[in-house]
Amino acid sequence: MKHSKLAVKAVALALLMGAHRVSHSAASSADARPTIVISASSADVATLDPDRATNFGDLGIVSEIFNGLVRFAPGSADPQAIEPDLATDWQASADKTVWIFHLRKGVQFHGGYGEMKADDVVYSVRRAADPKHSSFAADFAVIDKVEALDDYTVRFTLKHPSAAFLGLVANYHGGSVLSKAAAEALGKKFGQAPIGTGPFVFTQLVTQQYVKLVANDAYFRGKPRLSGIMYRMILSDSARELAVTTNEIDLMAAKREQRWVERARSRGMNVDIMDPAEFRTIFINRNIKPLDNLKVRQAIAAAINVDEIVRYAGKDVADKGCSVVPNGYLGEDCSSGAYAYDPARARQLLAEAGFPNGLTLHSVVSNVSSQQPIMEIIQAQLAHVGITLDMEVVDHATYQAKSRKDQSAIVFYGAARFPTAGNWLREFYDSAASIGAPGAMSNFGHCSVADEEIRAAAVEPDAQRQIDLWKQAQQKIHDDVCAVPLFGLKQVWVHSKNVNLGYQLKGALSLQPPVTELTTVSRDKP
Repeated sequence: MKHSKLAVKAVALALLMGAHRVSHSAASSADARPTIVISASSADVATLDPDRATNFGDLGIVSEIFNGLVRFAPGSADPQAIEPDLATDWQASADKTVWIFHLRKGVQFHGGYGEMKADDVVYSVRRAADPKHSSFAADFAVIDKVEALDDYTVRFTLKHPSAAFLGLVANYHGGSVLSKAAAEALGKKFGQAPIGTGPFVFTQLVTQQYVKLVANDAYFRGKPRLSGIMYRMILSDSARELAVTTNEIDLMAAKREQRWVERARSRGMNVDIMDPAEFRTIFINRNIKPLDNLKVRQAIAAAINVDEIVRYAGKDVADKGCSVVPNGYLGEDCSSGAYAYDPARARQLLAEAGFPNGLTLHSVVSNVSSQQPIMEIIQAQLAHVGITLDMEVVDHATYQAKSRKDQSAIVFYGAARFPTAGNWLREFYDSAASIGAPGAMSNFGHCSVADEEIRAAAVEPDAQRQIDLWKQAQQKIHDDVCAVPLFGLKQVWVHSKNVNLGYQLKGALSLQPPVTELTTVSRDKP
């Protein structure tokens, strides 16, 4: 792919400045269009590299800069609503192992990097599958090879059929299409100066203050109605709430608590509750004694009153889980049922395990409002049966780092993934995904009891047999008490009366209401 050497030098020079900037000839200059101001519950940006972005605030910014071959329709987190994005159409072989995508012609990358072509798609997929460059590499293991048949045709050959394949090439978790030329030129700095094809173009990042995007007036779906997006870094819930009530920000991430939602609505605030719910789970780390003892794990499960926790979270924002797989995912099986709350049995199990006087466990806990209060409830419930939970409350980044170094006996974790049981089980319950393993993902419990079923399901071509294997895996994980599923916590945002998103908001896998080329903000004239 050809690109201007001058453009590369300009980008490199910009990166040396105190605030990271990237210019783009197709971005809007100063004009009468308004800018939308957004604040997620983030103190800073970790990375805007779409193959590395996992933090709540980063995902929303990345979603405005990049496209996938396909996309979830704006306002939807439903995989049945996937539609064309950079691909105009696609076909699959009868056995669903060969997929061919036909690309849009004329789509331009930001920053003068030229037209998006098949070589860029091939590069992007291979990069997303490379653990040296991607946090989602394990998701792409199903792909045997990806090839450019010509400038506008890409062929994927899978190792076996996958119910989640379209999710891999959607605008979500590694599915973004990058400019090969830009990624190679910028190297490790790509996360500070991302180049995509989306409706908005990265221009500036000031650490712990803001990120600026400007409209991509050459966007293939049409010129955006906004001049840009300003993401302000406001960690405090109360500060964000004040800013939205004084019209300093237009769209904000809000507290995911029933009491807050009801209070906000009573004050006339426009509250949006949307999917996907982040499934909250207590993972029991058997690498830390005495949690390698099944009776101790059973005691913990019997001591946790999930109904009390769900009542606290609230009926509008929380749905109680019935399996280790999140509510509504393809293959979710509730036949094992939730663990029964029985504090008397919990105390008996502890005594049988050799702890008649109780025990103490250490847990690293994030101080974010969607986690710490829930863990305080669990701490009180465990204390009722003689388990002292020593909580080390830290900022969210430290919690993530320490949890991924196996420093927490009880790990409270919430996530949303492409909604199939296979994706979830592989990441959270396959021993290959255990913390510390070469393919580490998020198996904080070091569960291994269902490896055979999880792996067999991944290569099973028969849909019903695959579901049966997922069911068996869930039953084994339940019986081994690898984790205690709690509830799905939906996303809560507030928008000002000035905002018209341009679509009906039901969900967004980026965890932020998408800002599209149709989004508008009305400003009162002085």
